[in-house]
Amino acid sequence: MSGDHGHQHHDDHHHHGIGRHGIGHHDHAHVHAPENFGRAFGIGIALNLTFIVAEIVYGVIGNSTALLADAGHNVSDVLGLGLAWLASEMVKRRPTPRFSYGLLGSSILAALFNAVFLLVAVGAISWEAILRLFTPEPVAGKTVMIVAALGVVINGVTAWLFASGKDDINLRAAFLHMAADALVSAGVVVAGLLILLTSWFWLDPVVSLGINAVILWGTWSLLREAFAMAMSAAPNHIDPDRVRAFLSRRAGVAGLHDLHVWPMSTTEIALTCHLIMPGGHPGDCFLHDLAADLAREFRINHATVQIEIDPDRACALAPDEVV
Repeated sequence: MSGDHGHQHHDDHHHHGIGRHGIGHHDHAHVHAPENFGRAFGIGIALNLTFIVAEIVYGVIGNSTALLADAGHNVSDVLGLGLAWLASEMVKRRPTPRFSYGLLGSSILAALFNAVFLLVAVGAISWEAILRLFTPEPVAGKTVMIVAALGVVINGVTAWLFASGKDDINLRAAFLHMAADALVSAGVVVAGLLILLTSWFWLDPVVSLGINAVILWGTWSLLREAFAMAMSAAPNHIDPDRVRAFLSRRAGVAGLHDLHVWPMSTTEIALTCHLIMPGGHPGDCFLHDLAADLAREFRINHATVQIEIDPDRACALAPDEVV
């Protein structure tokens, strides 16, 4: 059994060969948020903290569960931005003998924690809104409108801060989340206007429940994805069957097994597999080209490939059910 082991860093454009008779190939492209986004995180958190205080104060003064619901949502936004910021710094930590991948998985844990926290908050706020639905109380519609309108501005500005980070999945998620929050705040403005015009105070808890439904829809999807990533499932955008077919079509490949694709973080994906090549070891160029093609086709940026040249020698990891 023979192979090759190389380590390629795209970010500084140099290559390191590690032994002609190693057992794999790594193409490791680190994708991190640019450092100038630290300021964006800081500004976004500061703006949302200020807005949370305003929503809580005027939600109590105006007797509005819709504002309190939105405040609870914005608490999760601040926590989410804070954890995303922390994770973006933690993933930069250098690997150690014990943490050989560094702390890349911290971004996955941050997403999982955010999803669980948000679901708990939604449950508590929804219970209060349901109680209000059966016993509506007077709501200051004008106050609700003004504070929610401020939320449209703050969430819109925060989304704009991350608009240029579309090439980073974490920054893109932050942008989409804050843009959606701006739309939710716009819905609260409409509710405040209708209450002001009609005195239908039951609209406040209804809007509150509507906001929570929107949050729940997005959060449940986030929870499922974060849990799957924590369990080392293949990312949503990758079809393992397509990856298998892609590898099988490489010149000289007679078969493959022990194929695994999993997220190392929310931005980096790893792959390992054994390729059966009876014609002999294909050389370093084959492995480097394969790693580059996997990165381009599937955004898999850390590939380890073991070459097996004797098809008659059974590999203990060949059966699919063996891990």
